[in-house]
Amino acid sequence: MPTVITELPDFKSTLSNHGLSLQRETPRVLQINTGKLCNLTCVHCHVNAGPRRKEIITRETMDRILAWLEQTDIEVVDLTGGTPEMIPDFRYYVQCIRAMGRTVMNRCNLTILNEPGFEWVGDFHAEQGVHLVASMPCYSPENVNEQRGDGVFDSSILALKQLNALGYGTDTALKLDLVYNPNGAQLPPEQVQLEADYKRELKAHFGIVFDQLFAITNMPIARFTSYLKRQGGYAAYMQLLLDNFNAGSMDGLMCRDTISVGWEGDLFDCDFNQQLGMQHGSKSAPDRLWDLDLEDWAKRPIQVGHHCYGCTAGQGSSCGGATV
Repeated sequence: MPTVITELPDFKSTLSNHGLSLQRETPRVLQINTGKLCNLTCVHCHVNAGPRRKEIITRETMDRILAWLEQTDIEVVDLTGGTPEMIPDFRYYVQCIRAMGRTVMNRCNLTILNEPGFEWVGDFHAEQGVHLVASMPCYSPENVNEQRGDGVFDSSILALKQLNALGYGTDTALKLDLVYNPNGAQLPPEQVQLEADYKRELKAHFGIVFDQLFAITNMPIARFTSYLKRQGGYAAYMQLLLDNFNAGSMDGLMCRDTISVGWEGDLFDCDFNQQLGMQHGSKSAPDRLWDLDLEDWAKRPIQVGHHCYGCTAGQGSSCGGATV
């Protein structure tokens, strides 16, 4: 058993000790957090999202973001939440982005397809050619229901079958990726082998197919941190992340080629920084996306903290899964 540290070393110091620095690349992805409204309340959620949250993006903010986006060459708009489909004007937003010829990636929790009033979700995504990234913590019901709530596994399987029937996972124009999060205070297994396990089990038991699996580390912030502290495991988990720091994980980190935007238009280096209130500018006078000059963005240092050990542990972790 490793000795549990009493204080984590500064992340910048760790990078320096390995001869590393975190540098931006040309932005390829604009990730927009549409708000905290969600039909689920998951243990691992770093957003603290749930059915009673009121923070959601407005039409005015949407239009300001769209006007800014149109003047750039950014290829991908990554919509996350909460549950993006629950915000008013979601369909308007997607249609406007697609009309610009940009790829829309939507982080979907699958169960929304089965909620009353949201029967349109699957057909709409297929019509618009939206790239779906869907949460599926395991291919067995026990782990999924423990992490995300009773009945979530069956609802997710039903939604995946609907998406397959629409062409997702079989039509190359309709990409369907799944997301694995560990059920507790541990690192994800090796992504390539886990993907093979998922594909075998989901195909054999349910006839479900998909494209890729993203294995994402549970980040020690928000609801997951509260869970760890209740269990008395926060220090041990942070030690686990530190002990498994991987210098080779740096190249694929999302903060390097992604601009993260909050539901009010605030600027962040990643969605995790967003949930920690680490915006550019100040809390009283935050920088907004529509005022951003990309040449200025390239010169700004990436803001880091102890949670960054979560993205650099083991095989690495980013919004696109393992970075190694």
